[in-house]
Amino acid sequence: MNETQSFDLVIRGGTVVLPDGPAQVDIGVRAGRIAALAASLPVGRAELSALDRIVLPGGVDAHCHMDQQPWEGRSTADDFRSGTLSALCGGTTTVIPFAMQMRGQSLAEVVADYHERARPKAHIDYAFHLIVGDPTPRVLEEELPRLIAQGCTSVKIYLTYEGLKLDDYEVLEVLNVARREGALTMVHAENDACIRWLTEQFLKARKTHLRYHVLAHPAAGDREATFRAISLAEVIETPILICHVSAAGAAEEIRRAKQRGLPVYAETCPQYLFLSAEDIDTPDLRGAMCVCTPPPRARENQPEMWRGLLDGTLEVFSSDHSPWHYTDKIAGGPDTPFTRIPNGVPGIETRLPLLFSAAVNGGRMSLAQFAQLTATTPARLYGLYPRKGAIVVGADADLALWDAQREVTISNAMLHHATDHTPYEGMTVRGWPVTTVSRGDIIWHEGEVRSTPGRGRFLAAARPFTPRTSLPPVLDA
Repeated sequence: MNETQSFDLVIRGGTVVLPDGPAQVDIGVRAGRIAALAASLPVGRAELSALDRIVLPGGVDAHCHMDQQPWEGRSTADDFRSGTLSALCGGTTTVIPFAMQMRGQSLAEVVADYHERARPKAHIDYAFHLIVGDPTPRVLEEELPRLIAQGCTSVKIYLTYEGLKLDDYEVLEVLNVARREGALTMVHAENDACIRWLTEQFLKARKTHLRYHVLAHPAAGDREATFRAISLAEVIETPILICHVSAAGAAEEIRRAKQRGLPVYAETCPQYLFLSAEDIDTPDLRGAMCVCTPPPRARENQPEMWRGLLDGTLEVFSSDHSPWHYTDKIAGGPDTPFTRIPNGVPGIETRLPLLFSAAVNGGRMSLAQFAQLTATTPARLYGLYPRKGAIVVGADADLALWDAQREVTISNAMLHHATDHTPYEGMTVRGWPVTTVSRGDIIWHEGEVRSTPGRGRFLAAARPFTPRTSLPPVLDA
Protein backbone atom coordinates (compact mmCIF):
# COMPACT_ATOMS: atom_id res chain seq x y z
CA MET A 1 0.00 0.00 0.00
CA ASN A 2 1.53 3.33 -1.02
CA GLU A 3 1.50 6.55 1.00
CA THR A 4 -1.66 7.89 -0.65
CA GLN A 5 -3.50 4.68 0.22
CA SER A 6 -2.35 4.34 3.83
CA PHE A 7 -4.71 4.73 6.74
CA ASP A 8 -4.76 7.69 9.09
CA LEU A 9 -5.80 5.35 11.91
CA VAL A 10 -6.07 1.61 12.31
CA ILE A 11 -8.11 0.17 15.16
CA ARG A 12 -7.08 -3.42 15.61
CA GLY A 13 -7.66 -6.45 17.78
CA GLY A 14 -11.23 -5.77 18.87
CA THR A 15 -14.58 -7.49 18.59
CA VAL A 16 -16.32 -5.21 16.11
CA VAL A 17 -20.13 -5.09 16.06
CA LEU A 18 -21.01 -5.00 12.37
CA PRO A 19 -24.60 -4.81 11.05
CA ASP A 20 -24.75 -8.60 10.75
CA GLY A 21 -23.10 -9.28 14.10
CA PRO A 22 -19.73 -9.22 15.90
CA ALA A 23 -16.52 -10.07 14.01
CA GLN A 24 -12.81 -9.98 14.72
CA VAL A 25 -11.72 -7.35 12.18
CA ASP A 26 -9.45 -4.32 11.98
CA ILE A 27 -10.89 -0.93 11.07
CA GLY A 28 -8.96 1.32 8.69
CA VAL A 29 -9.83 5.03 8.81
CA ARG A 30 -9.01 7.56 6.11
CA ALA A 31 -10.13 11.22 6.01
CA GLY A 32 -12.49 10.65 8.92
CA ARG A 33 -14.35 7.75 7.34
CA ILE A 34 -14.20 3.99 7.57
CA ALA A 35 -12.13 2.95 4.57
CA ALA A 36 -11.60 -0.75 5.24
CA LEU A 37 -12.77 -3.63 7.42
CA ALA A 38 -10.53 -6.68 7.23
CA ALA A 39 -9.04 -9.46 9.32
CA SER A 40 -5.63 -7.80 9.09
CA LEU A 41 -4.71 -4.32 7.85
CA PRO A 42 -1.30 -2.68 7.33
CA VAL A 43 0.07 -0.34 9.96
CA GLY A 44 -1.56 3.09 9.89
CA ARG A 45 -0.15 6.52 10.66
CA ALA A 46 -1.76 6.08 14.05
CA GLU A 47 -2.74 2.87 15.83
CA LEU A 48 -5.36 2.18 18.46
CA SER A 49 -5.47 -1.16 20.21
CA ALA A 50 -8.92 -2.58 20.80
CA LEU A 51 -7.63 -5.79 22.37
CA ASP A 52 -10.17 -7.10 24.89
CA ARG A 53 -12.57 -4.36 23.79
CA ILE A 54 -15.93 -4.43 22.05
CA VAL A 55 -16.15 -1.87 19.26
CA LEU A 56 -19.66 -0.49 18.77
CA PRO A 57 -20.95 2.22 16.47
CA GLY A 58 -20.89 5.55 18.29
CA GLY A 59 -24.24 6.15 19.93
CA VAL A 60 -26.88 8.33 18.27
CA ASP A 61 -28.91 10.07 20.97
CA ALA A 62 -31.97 11.16 19.07
CA HIS A 63 -33.77 12.92 21.93
CA CYS A 64 -31.92 15.39 24.14
CA HIS A 65 -32.24 18.99 25.26
CA MET A 66 -29.32 21.39 25.58
CA ASP A 67 -28.91 25.16 25.52
CA GLN A 68 -32.67 25.31 25.22
CA GLN A 69 -34.13 28.80 25.40
CA PRO A 70 -35.52 29.80 28.78
CA TRP A 71 -38.89 28.21 29.47
CA GLU A 72 -40.94 29.25 32.48
CA GLY A 73 -38.01 31.48 33.47
CA ARG A 74 -35.38 28.75 33.53
CA SER A 75 -32.68 27.47 31.18
CA THR A 76 -31.30 23.96 30.93
CA ALA A 77 -28.07 23.39 32.86
CA ASP A 78 -26.19 22.07 29.83
CA ASP A 79 -25.26 24.11 26.79
CA PHE A 80 -23.74 22.49 23.72
CA ARG A 81 -20.28 22.51 25.28
CA SER A 82 -21.09 20.55 28.42
CA GLY A 83 -23.93 18.56 26.90
CA THR A 84 -21.91 17.15 24.00
CA LEU A 85 -18.89 16.60 26.25
CA SER A 86 -21.03 14.47 28.54
CA ALA A 87 -22.40 12.61 25.53
CA LEU A 88 -18.99 11.70 24.10
CA CYS A 89 -17.73 10.50 27.48
CA GLY A 90 -20.67 8.09 27.47
CA GLY A 91 -19.93 6.63 24.04
CA THR A 92 -22.29 8.86 22.04
CA THR A 93 -20.96 10.54 18.88
CA THR A 94 -24.12 12.13 17.43
CA VAL A 95 -26.88 14.08 19.17
CA ILE A 96 -30.17 15.47 17.91
CA PRO A 97 -31.47 18.19 20.25
CA PHE A 98 -34.49 20.42 19.72
CA ALA A 99 -34.92 23.90 18.29
CA MET A 100 -38.07 24.89 20.17
CA GLN A 101 -40.62 27.32 18.75
CA MET A 102 -43.27 28.60 21.12
CA ARG A 103 -46.39 30.65 20.42
CA GLY A 104 -45.62 33.93 18.69
CA GLN A 105 -42.12 32.98 17.54
CA SER A 106 -40.66 32.50 14.08
CA LEU A 107 -39.47 28.91 13.66
CA ALA A 108 -36.76 30.03 11.21
CA GLU A 109 -35.39 32.56 13.70
CA VAL A 110 -35.32 29.94 16.45
CA VAL A 111 -33.32 27.58 14.24
CA ALA A 112 -30.89 30.35 13.21
CA ASP A 113 -30.32 31.13 16.90
CA TYR A 114 -29.77 27.44 17.63
CA HIS A 115 -27.09 27.22 14.94
CA GLU A 116 -25.28 30.10 16.61
CA ARG A 117 -25.51 28.41 20.00
CA ALA A 118 -24.19 25.08 18.72
CA ARG A 119 -21.48 26.03 16.21
CA PRO A 120 -18.75 27.26 18.58
CA LYS A 121 -19.45 24.79 21.37
CA ALA A 122 -20.35 21.32 20.10
CA HIS A 123 -17.72 18.60 20.58
CA ILE A 124 -19.51 16.06 18.38
CA ASP A 125 -21.77 16.11 15.34
CA TYR A 126 -25.38 17.18 15.69
CA ALA A 127 -28.65 17.58 13.81
CA PHE A 128 -31.76 19.47 14.88
CA HIS A 129 -35.34 18.43 15.47
CA LEU A 130 -37.90 21.20 14.93
CA ILE A 131 -40.45 21.78 17.69
CA VAL A 132 -43.51 23.37 16.12
CA GLY A 133 -45.45 25.16 18.82
CA ASP A 134 -47.22 27.71 16.62
CA PRO A 135 -48.23 26.33 13.20
CA THR A 136 -49.18 29.61 11.55
CA PRO A 137 -49.75 29.76 7.79
CA ARG A 138 -46.25 31.25 7.38
CA VAL A 139 -44.69 28.40 9.36
CA LEU A 140 -46.65 25.73 7.49
CA GLU A 141 -46.32 27.16 4.00
CA GLU A 142 -42.87 28.78 4.08
CA GLU A 143 -40.64 28.15 7.08
CA LEU A 144 -41.23 24.47 7.72
CA PRO A 145 -40.75 23.31 4.09
CA ARG A 146 -37.62 25.47 3.76
CA LEU A 147 -36.08 24.15 6.99
CA ILE A 148 -36.83 20.55 6.00
CA ALA A 149 -35.08 21.18 2.66
CA GLN A 150 -32.10 22.53 4.64
CA GLY A 151 -31.76 19.26 6.54
CA CYS A 152 -34.01 19.56 9.59
CA THR A 153 -36.19 16.63 8.57
CA SER A 154 -37.91 15.76 11.83
CA VAL A 155 -40.67 17.69 13.54
CA LYS A 156 -41.89 17.38 17.11
CA ILE A 157 -45.33 18.36 18.30
CA TYR A 158 -46.85 18.40 21.79
CA LEU A 159 -50.32 17.40 22.91
CA THR A 160 -49.73 19.11 26.26
CA TYR A 161 -47.71 21.99 27.84
CA GLU A 162 -48.93 25.57 27.77
CA GLY A 163 -47.30 27.50 24.95
CA LEU A 164 -46.50 24.33 22.99
CA LYS A 165 -49.61 22.14 22.79
CA LEU A 166 -51.48 21.82 19.52
CA ASP A 167 -55.12 20.95 19.09
CA ASP A 168 -56.15 18.12 16.79
CA TYR A 169 -56.76 20.43 13.83
CA GLU A 170 -53.26 21.89 14.18
CA VAL A 171 -51.80 18.40 14.49
CA LEU A 172 -53.42 17.45 11.19
CA GLU A 173 -51.96 20.56 9.57
CA VAL A 174 -48.43 19.67 10.69
CA LEU A 175 -48.83 16.02 9.72
CA ASN A 176 -49.95 17.05 6.26
CA VAL A 177 -46.83 19.17 5.73
CA ALA A 178 -44.63 16.32 7.02
CA ARG A 179 -46.31 13.93 4.56
CA ARG A 180 -45.78 16.30 1.66
CA GLU A 181 -42.14 17.02 2.58
CA GLY A 182 -41.03 13.49 3.57
CA ALA A 183 -40.36 14.39 7.21
CA LEU A 184 -40.93 12.35 10.38
CA THR A 185 -43.29 13.76 13.01
CA MET A 186 -42.53 13.04 16.66
CA VAL A 187 -45.34 13.30 19.20
CA HIS A 188 -45.27 14.02 22.92
CA ALA A 189 -48.44 12.09 23.68
CA GLU A 190 -50.09 13.01 26.99
CA ASN A 191 -53.72 14.06 27.48
CA ASP A 192 -53.59 17.74 28.39
CA ALA A 193 -57.13 17.96 29.77
CA CYS A 194 -56.51 15.05 32.15
CA ILE A 195 -53.32 16.68 33.42
CA ARG A 196 -54.90 20.11 33.92
CA TRP A 197 -58.07 18.79 35.55
CA LEU A 198 -56.27 16.44 37.95
CA THR A 199 -53.70 19.08 38.84
CA GLU A 200 -56.45 21.55 39.69
CA GLN A 201 -58.22 19.00 41.88
CA PHE A 202 -55.04 18.14 43.78
CA LEU A 203 -54.19 21.80 44.35
CA LYS A 204 -57.72 22.53 45.59
CA ALA A 205 -57.31 19.69 48.08
CA ARG A 206 -53.82 20.98 49.01
CA LYS A 207 -52.26 17.75 47.81
CA THR A 208 -48.94 19.11 46.61
CA HIS A 209 -46.45 16.38 47.53
CA LEU A 210 -44.20 14.94 44.80
CA ARG A 211 -46.29 11.78 44.45
CA TYR A 212 -49.10 13.86 42.96
CA HIS A 213 -46.91 14.70 39.98
CA VAL A 214 -47.23 11.07 38.89
CA LEU A 215 -50.95 10.92 39.67
CA ALA A 216 -51.60 14.13 37.70
CA HIS A 217 -50.01 12.55 34.63
CA PRO A 218 -52.06 9.34 34.43
CA ALA A 219 -50.98 6.41 32.32
CA ALA A 220 -54.53 6.31 30.93
CA GLY A 221 -53.96 9.79 29.52
CA ASP A 222 -50.81 8.57 27.76
CA ARG A 223 -52.76 5.67 26.27
CA GLU A 224 -55.52 7.94 24.98
CA ALA A 225 -53.14 10.53 23.55
CA THR A 226 -51.07 7.83 21.87
CA PHE A 227 -54.20 6.32 20.29
CA ARG A 228 -55.31 9.79 19.16
CA ALA A 229 -51.94 10.65 17.61
CA ILE A 230 -51.89 7.32 15.77
CA SER A 231 -55.45 7.88 14.53
CA LEU A 232 -54.69 11.37 13.20
CA ALA A 233 -51.58 10.09 11.41
CA GLU A 234 -53.69 7.27 9.96
CA VAL A 235 -56.10 9.80 8.48
CA ILE A 236 -53.23 11.65 6.77
CA GLU A 237 -51.34 8.40 6.04
CA THR A 238 -47.97 9.60 7.27
CA PRO A 239 -45.40 8.07 9.64
CA ILE A 240 -45.12 9.21 13.25
CA LEU A 241 -42.91 8.40 16.21
CA ILE A 242 -44.27 8.42 19.75
CA CYS A 243 -41.65 9.91 22.06
CA HIS A 244 -40.54 8.70 25.49
CA VAL A 245 -43.10 5.94 25.96
CA SER A 246 -43.49 5.34 29.69
CA ALA A 247 -46.65 3.30 30.15
CA ALA A 248 -47.70 -0.23 29.26
CA GLY A 249 -51.03 0.95 27.83
CA ALA A 250 -49.35 3.35 25.40
CA ALA A 251 -46.94 0.62 24.33
CA GLU A 252 -49.88 -1.68 23.66
CA GLU A 253 -51.56 0.93 21.42
CA ILE A 254 -48.32 1.20 19.43
CA ARG A 255 -48.04 -2.57 19.20
CA ARG A 256 -51.59 -2.84 17.84
CA ALA A 257 -50.93 -0.12 15.28
CA LYS A 258 -47.82 -1.93 14.06
CA GLN A 259 -49.78 -5.17 13.79
CA ARG A 260 -52.22 -3.33 11.52
CA GLY A 261 -49.30 -2.31 9.31
CA LEU A 262 -49.27 1.38 10.21
CA PRO A 263 -45.93 3.25 9.99
CA VAL A 264 -45.76 4.00 13.71
CA TYR A 265 -42.42 4.11 15.54
CA ALA A 266 -41.62 4.65 19.18
CA GLU A 267 -38.86 5.26 21.68
CA THR A 268 -38.35 4.79 25.37
CA CYS A 269 -35.71 6.09 27.75
CA PRO A 270 -33.60 4.97 30.73
CA GLN A 271 -35.90 6.58 33.28
CA TYR A 272 -38.68 4.16 32.34
CA LEU A 273 -36.48 1.09 32.80
CA PHE A 274 -34.41 2.10 35.82
CA LEU A 275 -36.54 4.63 37.75
CA SER A 276 -40.07 4.32 39.07
CA ALA A 277 -42.88 6.26 40.70
CA GLU A 278 -41.58 4.95 44.01
CA ASP A 279 -38.33 6.90 43.44
CA ILE A 280 -40.36 10.11 43.20
CA ASP A 281 -42.53 9.42 46.24
CA THR A 282 -39.91 10.22 48.91
CA PRO A 283 -40.56 11.79 52.32
CA ASP A 284 -38.17 14.63 51.47
CA LEU A 285 -37.62 16.37 48.13
CA ARG A 286 -34.91 14.06 46.83
CA GLY A 287 -37.54 12.46 44.65
CA ALA A 288 -37.54 15.69 42.63
CA MET A 289 -34.39 14.37 40.93
CA CYS A 290 -36.60 11.82 39.17
CA VAL A 291 -39.42 14.17 38.17
CA CYS A 292 -39.95 14.26 34.40
CA THR A 293 -42.82 13.95 31.94
CA PRO A 294 -44.19 11.52 31.25
CA PRO A 295 -43.19 10.36 34.73
CA PRO A 296 -41.70 6.98 35.57
CA ARG A 297 -44.50 4.56 36.38
CA ALA A 298 -44.81 2.00 39.18
CA ARG A 299 -42.11 -0.66 39.27
CA GLU A 300 -44.47 -3.31 37.94
CA ASN A 301 -44.65 -1.28 34.70
CA GLN A 302 -40.92 -1.76 33.98
CA PRO A 303 -41.22 -5.31 32.56
CA GLU A 304 -43.61 -3.99 29.92
CA MET A 305 -41.04 -1.39 28.85
CA TRP A 306 -38.45 -4.16 28.54
CA ARG A 307 -40.94 -6.24 26.57
CA GLY A 308 -41.46 -3.33 24.18
CA LEU A 309 -37.73 -2.95 23.60
CA LEU A 310 -37.19 -6.64 23.02
CA ASP A 311 -40.16 -7.33 20.73
CA GLY A 312 -39.57 -4.29 18.49
CA THR A 313 -42.50 -2.19 19.66
CA LEU A 314 -40.06 0.42 20.95
CA GLU A 315 -37.23 0.54 18.43
CA VAL A 316 -35.31 3.60 19.66
CA PHE A 317 -33.60 4.11 23.03
CA SER A 318 -32.91 7.79 23.73
CA SER A 319 -31.90 9.70 26.86
CA ASP A 320 -34.41 12.59 26.80
CA HIS A 321 -31.56 14.38 28.59
CA SER A 322 -33.25 17.44 30.10
CA PRO A 323 -30.87 18.74 32.75
CA TRP A 324 -32.12 21.01 35.50
CA HIS A 325 -30.18 21.70 38.65
CA TYR A 326 -31.59 20.02 41.72
CA THR A 327 -31.27 23.35 43.49
CA ASP A 328 -33.61 24.83 40.85
CA LYS A 329 -36.04 21.96 41.25
CA ILE A 330 -36.43 22.65 44.96
CA ALA A 331 -36.05 26.43 44.82
CA GLY A 332 -39.31 26.81 46.73
CA GLY A 333 -37.88 25.14 49.82
CA PRO A 334 -39.02 21.99 51.64
CA ASP A 335 -42.68 22.62 50.77
CA THR A 336 -42.13 23.11 47.04
CA PRO A 337 -45.34 21.85 45.34
CA PHE A 338 -45.07 19.34 42.52
CA THR A 339 -46.32 21.97 40.06
CA ARG A 340 -43.23 24.14 40.66
CA ILE A 341 -40.62 21.45 39.94
CA PRO A 342 -39.09 21.58 36.45
CA ASN A 343 -39.68 18.38 34.50
CA GLY A 344 -36.64 16.54 33.22
CA VAL A 345 -33.72 14.35 34.23
CA PRO A 346 -30.09 14.25 33.04
CA GLY A 347 -28.94 11.05 31.38
CA ILE A 348 -26.94 11.63 28.20
CA GLU A 349 -23.74 10.08 29.63
CA THR A 350 -25.37 7.19 31.46
CA ARG A 351 -27.85 6.15 28.72
CA LEU A 352 -25.61 3.57 27.07
CA PRO A 353 -23.90 2.06 30.15
CA LEU A 354 -27.22 1.51 31.92
CA LEU A 355 -28.66 -0.36 28.95
CA PHE A 356 -25.46 -2.27 28.17
CA SER A 357 -25.19 -3.50 31.74
CA ALA A 358 -28.82 -4.57 32.12
CA ALA A 359 -29.52 -5.74 28.58
CA VAL A 360 -26.28 -7.08 27.09
CA ASN A 361 -24.52 -8.24 30.23
CA GLY A 362 -27.90 -9.09 31.70
CA GLY A 363 -28.52 -11.55 28.87
CA ARG A 364 -31.59 -9.81 27.51
CA MET A 365 -30.24 -8.74 24.11
CA SER A 366 -27.36 -9.26 21.74
CA LEU A 367 -24.67 -6.75 20.86
CA ALA A 368 -26.26 -6.36 17.43
CA GLN A 369 -29.64 -5.53 19.01
CA PHE A 370 -27.96 -3.02 21.31
CA ALA A 371 -26.32 -1.30 18.33
CA GLN A 372 -29.63 -1.18 16.47
CA LEU A 373 -31.52 0.42 19.37
CA THR A 374 -28.90 2.97 20.31
CA ALA A 375 -27.35 3.94 16.96
CA THR A 376 -28.52 2.32 13.73
CA THR A 377 -32.30 2.70 13.96
CA PRO A 378 -32.29 6.32 15.14
CA ALA A 379 -29.82 7.17 12.37
CA ARG A 380 -32.14 5.55 9.81
CA LEU A 381 -35.34 7.16 11.10
CA TYR A 382 -33.82 10.64 11.22
CA GLY A 383 -32.07 10.61 7.84
CA LEU A 384 -28.46 10.18 9.03
CA TYR A 385 -27.79 6.59 7.87
CA PRO A 386 -25.41 5.29 6.52
CA ARG A 387 -23.15 8.19 7.39
CA LYS A 388 -23.96 7.61 11.06
CA GLY A 389 -25.19 4.67 13.09
CA ALA A 390 -23.25 1.65 11.81
CA ILE A 391 -19.75 0.34 11.25
CA VAL A 392 -19.69 0.06 7.46
CA VAL A 393 -17.21 1.13 4.81
CA GLY A 394 -17.92 4.72 3.81
CA ALA A 395 -19.54 5.72 7.10
CA ASP A 396 -18.03 8.31 9.40
CA ALA A 397 -15.53 6.68 11.74
CA ASP A 398 -17.72 7.19 14.80
CA LEU A 399 -16.92 4.41 17.25
CA ALA A 400 -17.02 3.53 20.92
CA LEU A 401 -14.64 1.00 22.46
CA TRP A 402 -16.17 -0.74 25.45
CA ASP A 403 -14.63 -2.59 28.37
CA ALA A 404 -17.50 -5.02 28.74
CA GLN A 405 -16.46 -6.18 32.21
CA ARG A 406 -15.55 -2.87 33.83
CA GLU A 407 -17.69 -2.21 36.89
CA VAL A 408 -18.54 1.41 37.58
CA THR A 409 -20.59 2.86 40.40
CA ILE A 410 -22.27 5.93 38.97
CA SER A 411 -21.78 9.19 40.83
CA ASN A 412 -22.41 12.73 39.72
CA ALA A 413 -18.79 13.61 40.50
CA MET A 414 -17.55 11.34 37.68
CA LEU A 415 -19.94 12.64 35.02
CA HIS A 416 -19.26 15.53 32.65
CA HIS A 417 -22.63 17.25 32.42
CA ALA A 418 -23.11 20.64 34.07
CA THR A 419 -25.99 19.77 36.36
CA ASP A 420 -25.58 19.11 40.07
CA HIS A 421 -27.04 15.59 40.29
CA THR A 422 -27.80 12.32 38.58
CA PRO A 423 -30.90 10.26 39.43
CA TYR A 424 -28.73 7.15 38.99
CA GLU A 425 -26.37 8.04 41.86
CA GLY A 426 -25.00 4.88 43.49
CA MET A 427 -26.13 2.43 40.78
CA THR A 428 -23.42 -0.04 39.74
CA VAL A 429 -23.17 -1.04 36.10
CA ARG A 430 -20.95 -3.55 34.31
CA GLY A 431 -19.63 -2.36 30.95
CA TRP A 432 -18.35 1.13 30.18
CA PRO A 433 -17.20 3.01 27.04
CA VAL A 434 -13.50 3.72 27.58
CA THR A 435 -12.62 5.23 24.19
CA THR A 436 -14.68 7.34 21.80
CA VAL A 437 -13.72 8.08 18.20
CA SER A 438 -15.51 10.78 16.20
CA ARG A 439 -14.77 11.08 12.48
CA GLY A 440 -11.47 9.30 13.09
CA ASP A 441 -10.40 11.55 15.98
CA ILE A 442 -9.82 9.92 19.37
CA ILE A 443 -11.76 12.32 21.58
CA TRP A 444 -12.06 10.30 24.81
CA HIS A 445 -9.62 7.67 26.01
CA GLU A 446 -9.36 6.05 29.45
CA GLY A 447 -10.60 9.08 31.35
CA GLU A 448 -8.83 11.70 29.22
CA VAL A 449 -10.83 14.17 27.12
CA ARG A 450 -9.04 14.93 23.84
CA SER A 451 -11.74 16.95 22.18
CA THR A 452 -12.21 20.71 21.84
CA PRO A 453 -15.44 22.71 21.67
CA GLY A 454 -16.44 23.59 18.13
CA ARG A 455 -15.13 20.45 16.41
CA GLY A 456 -18.68 19.10 16.03
CA ARG A 457 -20.45 19.69 12.72
CA PHE A 458 -24.08 20.27 11.83
CA LEU A 459 -25.58 17.31 9.97
CA ALA A 460 -28.07 18.13 7.24
CA ALA A 461 -30.33 15.11 7.48
CA ALA A 462 -31.84 13.45 4.44
CA ARG A 463 -35.60 13.16 4.17
CA PRO A 464 -36.35 9.84 5.89
CA PHE A 465 -39.49 9.19 3.84
CA THR A 466 -40.56 9.78 0.25
CA PRO A 467 -42.41 13.12 -0.12
CA ARG A 468 -46.02 12.64 -1.18
CA THR A 469 -47.39 15.60 -3.08
CA SER A 470 -50.73 13.95 -3.87
CA LEU A 471 -53.70 14.65 -1.67
CA PRO A 472 -54.16 12.47 1.43
CA PRO A 473 -56.27 9.49 0.30
CA VAL A 474 -59.31 10.54 2.31
CA LEU A 475 -59.44 13.77 0.28
CA ASP A 476 -58.87 12.01 -3.02
CA ALA A 477 -61.67 9.51 -2.60
